[in-house]
Amino acid sequence: MNAIRKKRFWASCFCLMAIFFLLVTLQVVVELGKSEKTTPKRSISQNAAFGKEELEKYAHLFEKMPELHSDTERILYQDTYPIILWWSPLTGETGRLGQCGQEACFFTINKTYQHHPMTKAFLFYGTDFSIDSLPLPRRDDHDWALFHEESPKNNYKLFQSPTITLFNHTATFSHHSHLPLTTQYLESIEALKSLKYVVSLPQKNSLRKTLAPLVYVQSDCDPPSDRDTYVKELMAHIEVDSYGDCLHNRDLPEPLGNPSSMESDVFYKILAQYKFVLAFENAVCEDYITEKLWRPLKLGIVPVYFGSPGVEDWLPNNNSAILVTKFSHPKDLAEYIKSLDKDDKEYEAYLEWKLKGDVSNQRLVAAIQERTWGVQDIMKDNYIDAFECMVCSRIWENIRRQAKGLLPKRWNAEESHLSCPKPQTFVFSAPNAENTALREMWIPSFEQSKREARALRQLVDRNRNFTAQEFWSLVFRD
Repeated sequence: MNAIRKKRFWASCFCLMAIFFLLVTLQVVVELGKSEKTTPKRSISQNAAFGKEELEKYAHLFEKMPELHSDTERILYQDTYPIILWWSPLTGETGRLGQCGQEACFFTINKTYQHHPMTKAFLFYGTDFSIDSLPLPRRDDHDWALFHEESPKNNYKLFQSPTITLFNHTATFSHHSHLPLTTQYLESIEALKSLKYVVSLPQKNSLRKTLAPLVYVQSDCDPPSDRDTYVKELMAHIEVDSYGDCLHNRDLPEPLGNPSSMESDVFYKILAQYKFVLAFENAVCEDYITEKLWRPLKLGIVPVYFGSPGVEDWLPNNNSAILVTKFSHPKDLAEYIKSLDKDDKEYEAYLEWKLKGDVSNQRLVAAIQERTWGVQDIMKDNYIDAFECMVCSRIWENIRRQAKGLLPKRWNAEESHLSCPKPQTFVFSAPNAENTALREMWIPSFEQSKREARALRQLVDRNRNFTAQEFWSLVFRD
């Protein structure tokens, strides 16, 4: 009897398991059926516009995009959503469906997608932009988008009109670009107002017994801005503590030898003891403003600034920094700083905005409030995500326009989206002054970049692949 009961028990278990697997199999079949419905049965035409049949087939894509939960789904949707290909990778993703509000695009670094009919845009990271391999021929519906937040010294030809105007969409430090990154080094207005690192004036005056009035921290020596030439001359007229490799005369504590320590509390506290910091950018370009300006403003030090000609448009207020360009010679700047060092009232006038938390520049406030990305803010996308979504959203805007029978909208970069003047030596320099790096490297590099940009534009406009030999032959053609 017990044997019969056991057999019945195991038979029941077997039946239940069979039913369970049948249900799972049925669910898989249903899901595959759904996938079949959402997956194109044939490739979309390579023409710029979608045909009526294709638009009807993809009408469901104009609605809210579904969330993806597996790699299998991502593979299925790469043939359904617009493909955006990072041609010079800034990310390492081989394939990802990125959600941009109510829309989505398939982002990848896999260059085998170059000729895929759903590929609509190519993204380039400026520092790695190279003529060695470009996605040519370029279809009418292929947009090129440039992300470049760094100094022109990394790729000068991008800063010439024939090259920058190759792109449809831009994210650069220029406030003229489609996605301005001018405030990329500033977390928030609150960070400017913070008194966390502020050292009182009596303490600073006391520390002046062992510290110079000015501090300089640079290890990227002899850049296109020629800043070391200026600082070297300035040192002949006023004491400067230089901690970096450039014009080095004072050592940081040993634990701060690593470059990553430059963003540490210990380093911040050392800088905050000084009254003034020499904040010189490595290149002079409109809107190219880095942590060299924002760091001293956040720490409660008066920046002595050289860089962006339009920096006054971005300062917390009109009396928060000393601009090098206001002085005809480093000696005049040195005398002015010496006078502020001796006059507490005049010096404190430069920090009044900080102590009162008064950021009166409404342009700066609006720029921070209106930007679609954040800096060290987990509640917001970073600027790379914002760049990707800007391109994705514009692609979808054109899909919708064409669904209504309208012509696609065209976006084009302009010269102002990334433009820097020729590097120059300081006017106070004697004709026989050193300026070796500027004269031997940066100025010739800038001049050659003009020829490179013209050659590149001519070859790209031809719209077929070319070799490096063809490019350089054209660059150096008489």
